[in-house]
This record gives sequence, structure tokens and C-alpha cells, in this order.
Amino acid sequence: MHFLPEKLDDYVVSHSETEPELLQQLTRETYQKILQPIMLSGPYQGRVLSMISKLINPKSVLELGTFTGYATLCLAEGLDKDGIIYTIDINEELEGFQRKYFDKSGYGQQIFQHIGNALEIIPKIDTSFDLVFIDADKPNYSNYFHLIIDKLNPGGIILSDNVLWHGKVIEKLDPKDKSTKAVLDYNTLLKNDTRIETVVLPIRDGLTISRKI
Repeated sequence: MHFLPEKLDDYVVSHSETEPELLQQLTRETYQKILQPIMLSGPYQGRVLSMISKLINPKSVLELGTFTGYATLCLAEGLDKDGIIYTIDINEELEGFQRKYFDKSGYGQQIFQHIGNALEIIPKIDTSFDLVFIDADKPNYSNYFHLIIDKLNPGGIILSDNVLWHGKVIEKLDPKDKSTKAVLDYNTLLKNDTRIETVVLPIRDGLTISRKI
């Protein structure tokens, strides 16, 4: 979803960094072969993720929600030379697709794929993180936060995607809409938790940056 007028949004995109060719290939193949290709981060948000990762230069990254690996590769661009990304997705059918592009990128040996329930996998990853990107099932956003916060290094960053949820966060809540309710609760959690400081960016469908104090 775009919150800026289309012409202004086009101007922003055209005056930002250009999407790398490999990610253009990944996008084309995702749209050709994978269901719900709209789940891709996309070129502009991808460049935002890349820039944030480059500013942090993380040694350890956790990503929740790999999909076809687009955001993973954007985050990998800022990795420390010995850095590692742990990326988790529930869909085992995408594992080979992801790995093909990870290995093409040159970051393949630094990206570790985990397939399954993130709530079960996160506690088994015995490390702390400099950067976390949450872009998975909305009803578990708060659960993910509670699992991650103690594993996040001081000064570490949590990036949370879709926090404006197609604009539904300011509409009357449908009691049956569990995802919107979960996003609303999560946004309130980030605002009120004293262990972090948070700012919401109106980028695409909303991106929150939370820094551990």
C-alpha cells in the first residue's frame, strides 16, 4: 500500500538507490512462479532495509518471514564481513528457491535457513542479535517480540513490517479481524515498552524502527 500520491511516490523511488539486478531477477521469478508475490518487500523498501543494515553493520541478524528471500538479501548487504543471518519461514516449499538466490548473491555462506514454527525455533538459536526484521504472521508479532527482546543486544534494532496494515489501524475494528487487532496490540506494545524507543515510518505498509536502550 502507498500512502503518498502516486506521482510523489514515483519521484521518491526514482531518486533513491536503484534495485540491484539480482533482486530484479528474483522479483520476476517470484511473480512468475510463486503465489502471493505481493508479499515481496519491493525495490524501495528493499533499499531502505539495505541502508539501515549498512548503518548498523550487524554481526548477527534474525529475520522472521523469509518468503522468497528478497528482504534477506537486502539485509545481507550491510552484514559485517563475518556476519550471519538466521532466517525463518514456515513454508518448506520455498527453501530451494531462496537458496538459489542466496548462493547467487555471494552471501550464501552467511545465510542460515530455518523451516518451521518461529516460536519454537527462536529459543533454539543460541546467539544474540544486532538486527531483527519481523515480517511474518501478524497474530504472533507480540509473541515474537517477547521472545526476541532479551536476545537483542543493547543498541540493537527491531524492524517491524506492515504496522499500518493497509490503513486498517485507524478504521473501526471488526471483532473478527484477528490480524488487525494483533497489529494494533503490537504497535501499543512497542510504544509502551520502556526497554526500547520506537518510531513508525509511513513506508509502504508501515515500517517501525525500535532501538533497544
